[in-house]
Amino acid sequence: MPLTIRAPSLDELSGLSDLCFRSKAVWGYDDKFMEACRGELSFEPRDLELTPIAVAELNGKSIGVAQIRVVDGEAALLKLFVEPKALRSGTGRALLAWATDVAKKLGATRLTIDADPDAAPFYRRMGACDVGQAPSGSIPGRMLPKLVMNLRLAD
Repeated sequence: MPLTIRAPSLDELSGLSDLCFRSKAVWGYDDKFMEACRGELSFEPRDLELTPIAVAELNGKSIGVAQIRVVDGEAALLKLFVEPKALRSGTGRALLAWATDVAKKLGATRLTIDADPDAAPFYRRMGACDVGQAPSGSIPGRMLPKLVMNLRLAD
């Protein structure tokens, strides 16, 4: 069966939050760091109303998730996480394609990404450019690579 991209249901949000946590942990962070990130890695019911979210599913199993926010012509990639066993399977690429497509449909001309330092090379391979640094939403004083994809050129 091919990979499918679909909207999540309310009852899936807890499991998708766990998927984000497992995916982030693949970079070898310690328990204290991971707990500090838990809130940022979690989905809330209101997220379904406020932001587009997609689930990547293979053989009936959720193996990835992405979330964007679009405000005033600019999109932000809030989450893009892939199940550790599904890394390098094309799931991240498919979710990023979903994110850019939805962002363009919602009128965005840029997609900003505050990337984990270990995930930044993936976004660069997908065409994102470094534009500076952004503060971590979870770890005070930690700076993250800030990248941008120009959606006008990504057609």
